[in-house]
Amino acid sequence: MEVRLRIRRFDPERDVAPHWEAYRVELEAGDRVLDALHAVRWHEDGTLAFRRSCAHGVCGSDAMVINGRNALACTLLLRDAGPEVTVEPLRGLPVVKDLVVDMEPFFDQYRRVRPWLLADEGADRGGVGERRQSPEERARFDDTTRCILCAACTTSCPVYWGNDAFVGPAALVNAHRFVFDSRDAATEQRLADLDEATGAWACRTAFNCTDACPRGIRVTAAIEELKRAVIRPPRRRPPGPAGAGEAGDAGLTGDAGR
Repeated sequence: MEVRLRIRRFDPERDVAPHWEAYRVELEAGDRVLDALHAVRWHEDGTLAFRRSCAHGVCGSDAMVINGRNALACTLLLRDAGPEVTVEPLRGLPVVKDLVVDMEPFFDQYRRVRPWLLADEGADRGGVGERRQSPEERARFDDTTRCILCAACTTSCPVYWGNDAFVGPAALVNAHRFVFDSRDAATEQRLADLDEATGAWACRTAFNCTDACPRGIRVTAAIEELKRAVIRPPRRRPPGPAGAGEAGDAGLTGDAGR
């Protein structure tokens, strides 16, 4: 099939403002938008800049705006994108060149939620040993462990576009992952950090983030659970052997919400 690509280009060394350039490439319907970008770079214009790494929807490097919607170029097939494809860099982040954006502001916000386990060492462990967890407790935050930090959700958020102090959906998803982890010992402090105008309360429940997530994470539902947790912190079982999860606290393992 013939694919007609319109790509938003910008080279800070040559351009005063972004502009559009058009290309035509021959590919199969089962090829991906990433293959079309490769065809342009390899055979039409070697100056085209974009990111990609694993090319299989795991690393999140090639998130961009395709036909007006955030997506991973490596997972969107041309049969689904159509013969006319418009490609732009992610919105809300500074453009370095062409489809490459500066991800550092995104990762700065990500680091604000301390996305690592803050566990109680415990005198009985001496800093080593198992931190046991039941399958039910693990399932409590399973959905939000699937984030690949592609920034598709955050850069689809209209609040983030207008307020770069907002931590953004991706950071909140990763906060959720630890707030509801039974092994984490910093729940109270995490929730206090989120209880501010640039934290969970900045979300206006637009659902753009859920629609944009290439992993199918129910981002908006996770953020709403964080808001409820700020008001009513989740209970923790006492230290010891893993037990069953809290009844009636199915959270993102249930069917309700997005």
